Amino acid sequence: MRRVIAIALTGASLLGATSLGGCSSMSWDMFKSAPPTVQVRLESNPQGADATTSLGGGCKTPCSVSVPAPDAPFTVSYTLPKYQPTTVPVNVIKNPGDFTTPASVTTDPTPVFAELAPAVPPKPVKKKPHRPKKPKPAAAAPAAAPADAAPPAGGSPFPDPNAGKR
Repeated sequence: MRRVIAIALTGASLLGATSLGGCSSMSWDMFKSAPPTVQVRLESNPQGADATTSLGGGCKTPCSVSVPAPDAPFTVSYTLPKYQPTTVPVNVIKNPGDFTTPASVTTDPTPVFAELAPAVPPKPVKKKPHRPKKPKPAAAAPAAAPADAAPPAGGSPFPDPNAGKR
């Protein structure tokens, strides 16, 4: 019986040495988990806008995009023809988890929503037709009459011959 145990131990140690030798070529990268991703819901009013994150993902609203969980806030830019482009800042909230719950990553706001304003066409500039200014006529000043003299009656420049006979 001792002989069987000894042979079994020797065989196990030989197998272990062989498999340990194989481990030396293994990479520790296989034990690293993939970077966490976060699912971001993108919406807009009106729908159909092109939404692009500063992290590289994008789609037409309403949609969801999966992006790598960043360490810092990022932005989502919305564009739609005939509407002004809009950019919305997004905060990243990391919950480390504990023994009962796994770690999680969320975004604020959820969903990321943009209200797109219509692009106001520029008002046409109304050009007034160019009219040459009319020269102001130089009015000849009438000869000044003495202040105590009465103006002639009837508008005649000659004195009235009947003025004293009345």
